[in-house]
Amino acid sequence: MIQDLFNTEIKAINLGSKDFFYDLESQGVEAVNLEWKPAARGNKKLLEAVDVLTTDEVDAANREAFKCINAAQPYLIGVGNALDTLPGMTPDTILHAGPPITWERMCGPLKGAIIGGLLFEGRAQTPAEAEALAAGGTIKFSPCHEHDAVGPMAGVVTPSMPVFILENRQGGNRTYTTMNEGLGKVLRFGAYNEEVLQRLHWMKNVLAPAMKKAVELSGGIDIKALIAQALHMGDEVHNRNKAATSLFIREILPYLLKADLNSKERIEVIEFINSNDHFFLNLSMACSKAMLDTAGGVENSTLLTCMCRNGTDFGIRVAGLGAQWFTGPAGEVKGLLFVGYTDADKNPDMGDSSITETVGIGGFAMAASIAIVQFVGGSPADAIRYSEKMYTITEGESSAFSIPVLDFRGTPTGIDVRKVIARDTLPQINTGIAHKEAGIGQVGAGLVTPPWECFASALQALVKSEE
Repeated sequence: MIQDLFNTEIKAINLGSKDFFYDLESQGVEAVNLEWKPAARGNKKLLEAVDVLTTDEVDAANREAFKCINAAQPYLIGVGNALDTLPGMTPDTILHAGPPITWERMCGPLKGAIIGGLLFEGRAQTPAEAEALAAGGTIKFSPCHEHDAVGPMAGVVTPSMPVFILENRQGGNRTYTTMNEGLGKVLRFGAYNEEVLQRLHWMKNVLAPAMKKAVELSGGIDIKALIAQALHMGDEVHNRNKAATSLFIREILPYLLKADLNSKERIEVIEFINSNDHFFLNLSMACSKAMLDTAGGVENSTLLTCMCRNGTDFGIRVAGLGAQWFTGPAGEVKGLLFVGYTDADKNPDMGDSSITETVGIGGFAMAASIAIVQFVGGSPADAIRYSEKMYTITEGESSAFSIPVLDFRGTPTGIDVRKVIARDTLPQINTGIAHKEAGIGQVGAGLVTPPWECFASALQALVKSEE
C-alpha cells in the first residue's frame, strides 16, 4: 500500500534536477544522485543520424581505420627547410595551426607570430611593414594540416624554417613539424623581438644542420617507441615531455658526437635541447599526425583524424570525409594561471597539439602522467577519471601506448563521432594557455573540450555521404 511507503525508511535515487537531491540530503534522507543526461542532448535529428550510421559497414570501416592507426610506425628520418620539403609550400605561403582562417579574424598571438615570421624571412624590416604585408593579400595563409604538417600554439611555419621529417615505415606517408623553441619569449606565442629572431636564425643556421647530420647518421629514430617508453615514465607527451625529451637526447647524442661539427656548435646544440623540456613535443605531434593520416579517406569511417585550433576556431576532420573541416568557436581553457595573470588575460584555445589527444595520448593518457595535475589543475583521481572516460568514446585501445596505473591498459584510441554525440561526452584536452596579446607568452595551463557543434555538423555530413 502507498501508506506503507511513508512508514518505512526511504533510500532514494534522484534522477534529473539536483534540487530534489539536495532537499533530501538536507532532511537526512539517504540519497544517491544519478548523473544522467539524454542521449545526443535530446536532439532527435542527431539521434536519428547516429542510428543511420550504426551499421555493419560503418563498424567495419572503423575497425579498418583503427587498424591503420595502430599499425603505423613513424620514424624521424631527416631535416629539411619548409619551402623545399612541405607539399604545396610557396615563397608567399605562411602556415598556421588550426583550421583555415583569414588575417582579419586571427587572434593576437597568431598575428604576432606571422609578423615575426615575416621579419625572420626578411620580407619586412619593421613590425608595421610586416603587418601591412600580412593584411595586403600577397601572403597566403594555410593550415599546417593541409600541408602534412603540425605546429604548436600559433603553429607558424615560414618558407625558410627548418622542419623535422617523419616517415611512417608501415605506409610511407610523411609528416613535418618545426623545431621547438623552448619557453619564454617565443614565436609560437606571438613574440617577435630581437631575442626571438636571433634564436630562430640560430636554429636555422646551427641547430638544423647539426640535427640533419645526426639524424642521417642514425638511420632513423623510432618516435613511436620513445612515446611508449615516456608514458611509462610519467609523461603524457603533450604538456609533459620531460621523459620523452631525455629519451630523445639519449638517442641523438651519439650521432651528434660522431657528426662533423665544430665543438662550439655541438655544445650549443646539446645544451639547447637539454635545457628545453618541451623539445620532444613537436616530434610527438608529428608522430601522432603520421599515425592518424593513415586513416584519412577510409570510406564510411566515423573516426577523427584531426583536432586543432587557431585561437579563434576549433576544427576537426573525420576519416570518412577526408579533408573537409568542421568548425566551432575555440573554447576557454580552465586551469592554473601563472602568478600575476587572471582569466581576462587568456586567449581562447589554440594550437595543433591536440593531435596528441586525437591519437590517444595527451589528455587521453593523463592517468599515465599523474604529476601533470600540478600543471593543469585537478587531482590524481581526476587524471585517472579523465582517461577512463575517454574509453567510452573511442573505437579501441592502442597496441603501442599503455597506462601502467590502469594495469597497462592501452590508451583510448580512435575518437568516434557517433559515440561523442550519442553519449554527450566531448574529448578531453590538456593544453597551455596563451596570453591574448602577442608576445607575452604562456600564462598557464589547463583543460578544455572541443565545441559540440563540430561533432554535430560532422555527424550530419556523414549521413549525407551515406545517401
